[in-house]
Amino acid sequence: MSKLILLRHGQSQWNLDDRFTGWVDVDLTAEGEAQATKGGELIKAAGLSIDRAFTSVLTRAIRTLWLALTSAGQVFVPETKDWRLNERHYGGLTGLNKTETAAKHGAEQVKIWRRSYDIPPPPLAPGGEFDFAKDRRYTGAVLPDTESLKTTLERVQPYWDAEIAPHLKAGETVLVAAHGNSLRAIVKLLYGLDSEAIIGVEIPTGNPLLIDLDANLNPIAARYLDESRATSLPQAA
Repeated sequence: MSKLILLRHGQSQWNLDDRFTGWVDVDLTAEGEAQATKGGELIKAAGLSIDRAFTSVLTRAIRTLWLALTSAGQVFVPETKDWRLNERHYGGLTGLNKTETAAKHGAEQVKIWRRSYDIPPPPLAPGGEFDFAKDRRYTGAVLPDTESLKTTLERVQPYWDAEIAPHLKAGETVLVAAHGNSLRAIVKLLYGLDSEAIIGVEIPTGNPLLIDLDANLNPIAARYLDESRATSLPQAA
């Protein structure tokens, strides 16, 4: 049996500012740092020995991983960073205030962009402040200009299959420190959720989600290590 720990990054500055962040590389707030540190303390208290860690190429996820590993006493764990674990690309909404955007476009339209499975926001125009084409983290990659959860899953799944799943099949304990939507994509894969069921899954920031997996990577059991901040989970088979 293998164990998977999913850790959503702690609160970021743009979470606090109520802005659509996506791929913009903002840092953690002091509260976000505290959440990440506590996440590591919970991992340590649960007696979990991590064999390998994965994260995105965005600072808030990387620093969440580092802070968690530090407080867990496991900074030596091998780690891999990859853009395919990035947050969903919010396209033309990137950088906008969520409340102001709802006032402009209507709360129902913004809800569709944010929570629907396969309807992405308008694309990001090239050449602007948040055009990531010249960022060397993405050299050689074909980048999206917007994403829905569906298209986020389509770039997470090949990476999961090729890079993460083999370690779990070998019986390792794996920590993935990433983002709300890239982690929701992994949950959808593991539980075989349909497009309606995944919409209701919300992963709290900085609260490790421990999933026990069988040899075929089917979930056996799952729980948040901080029960006071837990949200509802799909039922394990």
